[in-house]
Amino acid sequence: MKMERLSQDKIRIFLTFDDLTERGIHKDDMWREIPKVHELFSEMMDQAYMELGFDATGPLAVEVLAMPAQGMMVIVTRGKMNLTHGDDTLEDEMEEVYELEVTMDETDQITYAFHDFEDLLRMAKVINPLLIDGGTLYSFKNKWILLLDAVDMEEKRLQSIVAVLSEFGESTSVTQAMLEEYGKTVIESDAVKVLCAKFQ
Repeated sequence: MKMERLSQDKIRIFLTFDDLTERGIHKDDMWREIPKVHELFSEMMDQAYMELGFDATGPLAVEVLAMPAQGMMVIVTRGKMNLTHGDDTLEDEMEEVYELEVTMDETDQITYAFHDFEDLLRMAKVINPLLIDGGTLYSFKNKWILLLDAVDMEEKRLQSIVAVLSEFGESTSVTQAMLEEYGKTVIESDAVKVLCAKFQ
């Protein structure tokens, strides 16, 4: 479980499928109201407090984004507590530690980060025969980020691709919107094939 602070009132948590499996949770369980999911959320909020100083009391907006073969990205935004109705309301709100508004979504994008260009090239040569569309390559925060579209990709091929990506890079929760706004597009389309052709 990796987490980072995005702002004073917002954090991002990345859960791998291994994180879920260790807790006896299947990815489809994340869409349901079950005790295991509540326990996981409490564990995440405790860890966020210890690691980031993020106090999760009061109203919270929670966005859960499922990513193919990678895991789940959870964005938690803290709202402001209503302190205008006197002490009784404050006590009521303090008792209800988490007041949640949850949004669920799925994406068909796979995003991996590579610290070293040589690792990126080695990965490209291994993965090239497995890909139909070679994705987009970005430069973002001193890393190379490869974004692939997993739409209509068969499960076995997807698992093979993710295995190769994991060998050379690390899964990242950075979104395409963030890459386009704050990163630099290096190769817009068919990035893997272009890398293989230019750096033989």
